[in-house]
Amino acid sequence: MIIDLPKTTSSDVGKRLIDLREKHGAVTLGRVLTLALITDEDNAESAIASANHASHEHPCRIIAVIKGTSRGSARLDAQIRVGGDAGASEVIVLRTFGPLTAHPVSVVVPLLLPDAPLVAWWPAEAPEVPAEDPVGALAQRRITDAAACKRPSAALTDRAHGYRPGDTDLAWTRLTLWRALLAAALDQPPHEDVTSVRVVGGSENPSADLLAGWLSMTLRCPVTRTKATGVDGMLSVRLDRPSGPIVIERPDEDVAVLSTPDRVDRKVALPRRSAGECLAEELRRLDPDEVYGDVLLHGLELQRETGKTTRTKVKAKR
Repeated sequence: MIIDLPKTTSSDVGKRLIDLREKHGAVTLGRVLTLALITDEDNAESAIASANHASHEHPCRIIAVIKGTSRGSARLDAQIRVGGDAGASEVIVLRTFGPLTAHPVSVVVPLLLPDAPLVAWWPAEAPEVPAEDPVGALAQRRITDAAACKRPSAALTDRAHGYRPGDTDLAWTRLTLWRALLAAALDQPPHEDVTSVRVVGGSENPSADLLAGWLSMTLRCPVTRTKATGVDGMLSVRLDRPSGPIVIERPDEDVAVLSTPDRVDRKVALPRRSAGECLAEELRRLDPDEVYGDVLLHGLELQRETGKTTRTKVKAKR
């Protein structure tokens, strides 16, 4: 069910939610948190769809603040989505216009669930320092996505300069399966030191940069970050050891090939993760992601100091 409320106020939206709850039996107590996403019109529906996907694991109130034109007088158009149009959540879409576009916190605060955590998410461009943003300052967790920015590499640098505990980025979350597979591979004998690493990914892929930083910080060996043109995702990781290399290569979007010395190559599931899957993972924890913070603040710099960056052209297989 979708209810449109043009030229309204946050107070009127709150009253309408109470009225819907009384008539249809939806209870606020079933929501475990408030997810506030701030974006523009171009990214709005895909972000709301991702939030709905995550809400099946984490029932929440989704407040989507969509910034319209800053010209003209202040205006708020709202939309309430419940039932089948809102996943396992209730979605409040707030479109701001005029001077109101610069003050999203003023329309968010009246609609926050009482005594529930707040998570702020910027699906595309984000503030330079999310923790100093008025909405971000209220949130326990602040989620950004460097890969969705116009300049992903520059966005990752901004994340490092403006990092505060509680920040995270979906470019890091997309690496969970890669990190787990690499850790499992290194757990198998022979237990030798890794002498060098090569990470290959798209030239503007921040996940590959973060993975190179994590491996440099964890393994304390030179890590080469190879930037491949013609592709946009993670392609491969090679760990060199005295007995031979461990290689994980993903030739398509779903299956990777794991190669280890003296063993038959094995195919393993390594799908590219959607924004909804990554968002659901991030909502499982409200404490700071210390590993992400260490990689962002120290791992990236360590990789640049002890490793190197190269470029290559790869024929896209996707």
